[in-house]
Amino acid sequence: MKVAITGITGNMGQAVLQQVVENKDIEKLKFLVLKDDKRIKKILKTYKNYKDKFEIIYGNIAEEDKCEQLIKDCDYVVNLAAVIPPHSDQNPLKAIECNEVGVNSLVSAIEKIEENQPKLIHISTVALYGNRNYKHPWARVGDPLLVSPFDIYSATKLRGEFRVLESNIKNWVVLRQTAMLHNNMLSDNMHDGLMFHTCFNAPLEWVTAHDSGVLINNILKKDMKEDLSEVFWKKCFNISGGVVNCRTGYDIINDGFKIIGGGVKAFFKPNFNATRNFHGLWFYDGDELEKLFSYQSQTVEYFWKEFAKKHSYFKAGRIVPKFLIRKFAIERLFKDKNSPKYWLKHEDNARMTTYFGSVADYFKIGEDWKKFNLLVENKDENGNFIDYNALRNKDNAKLIDYKFDINKKAKDINKKDLIAVAKAHGGQLLSKDYHGDVYQKLKWANQYGEEFEASAYTVLMAGHWINKTYFSNCWDFDALSKNDQIYSQVWYDSHNHDENLFYYFDNEFNAHINKKD
Repeated sequence: MKVAITGITGNMGQAVLQQVVENKDIEKLKFLVLKDDKRIKKILKTYKNYKDKFEIIYGNIAEEDKCEQLIKDCDYVVNLAAVIPPHSDQNPLKAIECNEVGVNSLVSAIEKIEENQPKLIHISTVALYGNRNYKHPWARVGDPLLVSPFDIYSATKLRGEFRVLESNIKNWVVLRQTAMLHNNMLSDNMHDGLMFHTCFNAPLEWVTAHDSGVLINNILKKDMKEDLSEVFWKKCFNISGGVVNCRTGYDIINDGFKIIGGGVKAFFKPNFNATRNFHGLWFYDGDELEKLFSYQSQTVEYFWKEFAKKHSYFKAGRIVPKFLIRKFAIERLFKDKNSPKYWLKHEDNARMTTYFGSVADYFKIGEDWKKFNLLVENKDENGNFIDYNALRNKDNAKLIDYKFDINKKAKDINKKDLIAVAKAHGGQLLSKDYHGDVYQKLKWANQYGEEFEASAYTVLMAGHWINKTYFSNCWDFDALSKNDQIYSQVWYDSHNHDENLFYYFDNEFNAHINKKD
């Protein structure tokens, strides 16, 4: 078996490599690596005993000829390549090149192979679901994809995933990765204002890089021995860490900073972080992959315990006065362009509105933790009692109404279901004939009358519905949700009904908002 992998130098890529390198059924591992990526040298040194098993192609995933070279004679292609935040915020063009153009190049290269076509495992992201709060913290694969305004990462991953779903590849699978715990967690988040985007009350589910690596290896091992076509291939799944790893933004920041002797309240003020427009939730269907491939073994608690052992130098922070750590480690990041404090100082009202509701709403937050309502302290955004532990219980989950029975088997989906979903989105099904094949290409029109082509699986079972974000860097969910019965169920959890803003990037990727009539 030969396996081609992109993104091998990333955190998930290195975790995958650690697992697959020991897989005796894999005779060759082929990697596509950028010429200027210095991390490959460290990998080659670490795995020097496996050098005969490796083949490296130097190039960019956006180059189709390099993709062709990578996948030649391979049985599987694992696409881990991605430009993620904060790098996607700092260099949006790189995000577009990798997450969107790169996926298109890779898919096109695979489509050209008619005989012995490799199977594609494409890693997508939880970011596609956009912002969630306590009103709808649980989600399934078919939930609406409301990618957060100005999040170029999620927008490009959305477009890349759609390309995979609508491809002519015979065997593909899309795996939406949840938030991932890895060995560079603290250091990666101490160089940029990105950590201030994490809403303290946002539902976040975590999986470790190790478990993610085990999942990919277990997929490869099991697929070699069994026919998984009915239960796995040509489907979309959520990569979950399990219910035990369902937390909030406050929890995860708190756990990380406990290592240096404090926590959120010691090092942060309530108004340091955004109150909306993040991307995170808990996976209601997170056990589906676990049942198939049995990969979940590490909890958040276990991760931080092991992290503290490996990075014992962080404990030195315990002897430093907490106000000094806050001033020199955290508040110094206020100067970063990705920080809300920077947006406020430089009158970036587009982002302030996007992440807080308005500048006025930001000032209402204040700096007193006694006046800030936290889910972990059993308070909703208005200070009313809410049972946090009950909220984390899947049995109490409030789920999205898709306007058809999503628990139906694919073969039982009928034309009435297609019409109902299109109508709920404010659009319509244009195709006259439906033959009962959920992968049949169908024509649709959205509420603006814009026509597009997509399968019933992509629309009904994977949650895609074409809007402006699919072909430009803009977000129109205020207007769309007014006439979309599916979008509105989620969008108005964190937006007012009278908001009517159009969010977009200009050619230089400056953020703008315009009011719409």
